Parts: sequence; structure tokens; C-alpha cells
Amino acid sequence: MRPIIASSPFARRTFSTSQLMALVIACLIPGMIVQWYVYGWGNIIQVLLASIVALATEAAVMRVRRKPIRFTLKDNSALLTAVLIGISLPPLTPWWITAIGVVFAILVAKQLYGGLGQNIFNPAMVAYVLLLISFPVQMTSWLPPTQFLNLELGLLDSLNTIFTGYSLDGYSVNQIRSTVDGVTMATPLDTLKTDLSQGLTSSESMTKPVFGAFAGVGSEWINLAFLVGGLILVKKRALAWHIPASFLGTLFIISSIFYLVSPDGVASPMIHLFSGASIFAAFFILTDPVTASTTVKGRIIFGALIAILTYCIRTWGGYPDAVAFAVLLANMTVPLIDYYTQPHPYGRKPQ
Repeated sequence: MRPIIASSPFARRTFSTSQLMALVIACLIPGMIVQWYVYGWGNIIQVLLASIVALATEAAVMRVRRKPIRFTLKDNSALLTAVLIGISLPPLTPWWITAIGVVFAILVAKQLYGGLGQNIFNPAMVAYVLLLISFPVQMTSWLPPTQFLNLELGLLDSLNTIFTGYSLDGYSVNQIRSTVDGVTMATPLDTLKTDLSQGLTSSESMTKPVFGAFAGVGSEWINLAFLVGGLILVKKRALAWHIPASFLGTLFIISSIFYLVSPDGVASPMIHLFSGASIFAAFFILTDPVTASTTVKGRIIFGALIAILTYCIRTWGGYPDAVAFAVLLANMTVPLIDYYTQPHPYGRKPQ
């Protein structure tokens, strides 16, 4: 048997691109299951819709570029981008908004840069920011957890609402979003941000039904499920732990400092970690091997930078959850971070 000769660095286990993407998608399943339990069928439908549009768009682009279609689709990168977008969208987002976001992610944020490995921005986050800026009403119309809904929303109701704007009984998205007491419930981060701007204290805002034991109702369990999937990826060495640890650790530290100084004027560390997209992003967005830093020191700096940006935008900016904006801003700094954190060759002094 001929020995396999490979260059360093050597790893105990390696993944092909398609295997890595498939593993990441598999580790997203626990979070998607809990998301389905909390919000209903909407996000499952969004993921399936986004996947179909992503594969069709990738195939069309490959045909125009005269590249092998089947080979490109088999790397599962377009599929992963679609799944990430589907998870990030409100459950009842109109189908055409989902399609616009996915087409933009694949066509502009990925293929116009040259395809997989050439893009400098995370495609899923580029699509999310585009949609949030272009369609702010639809992109902030998250459903309350099903336990608070005034109307029962089944699979067919969700399908009909996504594709027509109305449920089978003729209820609009706003009517569906009404809780049992007739109030339209906002997301935990949005609720807290609005209450603080109106003069309420953080503890007073936390008494509202949208908040649970330590964070937002439902979102705390969704984040814990994504944490389980993320830890599986770390255990299988499919991703390095430096970025998630740096991001979550820095976000916890900076939010703890401000919370100790002004506990009534800012959100608690648990709210920052478990009420938004923090844990989901830490393991499945920030760790994108194409757009993240590649050195060990660089990964730590990269994660910390996104945490600082996220906290600043959440606390003093105009968006309750700012992870997508923070990721794109940090993506622009990756070449600079990598340049100054490259390890020096052994035996040679830094220039």
C-alpha cells in the first residue's frame, strides 16, 4: 500500500467541504426542532423554501458560467446558506422576501465574488441585512410563542399565510401575532429596548410575559438547543473553539460590567446571551471558514470585536439584535487582523 504524502499541518480528522457543510446542517437540527416547537411550522417552511431557491439559483449561475452544476451543488454550501437564512427569518415571512434574500446571498454575496472561498462577507448575513433594511416591518414581525397565540396555527395555515398573506380562516399576519389578550407581542430584545427608552427599568420590563426564567420565553430554549449543536461541532473538531468562546465570553464580560454599573438601565448578561441570535451566531455564523479570521490570535480578536459591536449596537443603536451588522463589519477587518496575527516562522525574528 502506497503511503499518503501530505503537507503540514497534520490533523487527526479531516472533512471534505461537502461533509463539513452537511455536518453543520445536521448540528442545526436540534435548534430547528425547538424553534418549530416554540413558533410552529413557519421556520421549517422557510428553510425548505430557501433551500429550493438556493439550489436553483446556484444551478442557474453555474450554467451561465459553464461550470459543472452537479459538482458545485454537492459541496452543500448553498444549502447551508439557505438553512441559515431560513432559521433567521420570522416564521411567517412572505415567500417572495425569502426568495429575494436567498437569490441575493447566492448570486451577489457569493458567486459575484467568484464562488465558494472567494467571498469576503458571510452570504447569509448579507441577505439578512438586505432584507432587514428593505422590509423592516416584515422582518420584525416575529410570532409570539405558540402558548401565547390567540389562534391555533397549523401546517396548512402557515403555508397559506407565507404564500398568500392570510391563514385558511382569513386572518392576516398581524391578527395571527395577537396574543390571547389581544396584544401584539414583540421579541424580548425589542421589548426591553422599547421599555428602557420609555423610562421603565430593566427589572420592570422583565416582568412582562415575553420573558421567562432567565431570558425570553422560548428563545432561551432555542439558544440552548443551538448550543448543544455547536458543542457537537467543537467536539468533532469541525470548528475551532476560539471564535465562539471569544465572542460569548466577551459579550458576557462587557454586558456584566455595564449591568453592575447600571442594573436598571441595561439588559442583563443572560438576556444578551439567550434572548437573541448570540449563541446561534457564535457557532454557526461567526465560524464561517471563508469569512472569519484564520489565525488563533486572529480568531480571538475577531470574536471579541463582534461581541463589542453587538453590545454597542444593541444598547445604543437602532436595532435590538445587531449580530448580523456586527458580523459584516468584522468581516471587513479580517485581512488586517490576519496580517498582524500571522505566526512567525520558527527561528526567525519578527520584521
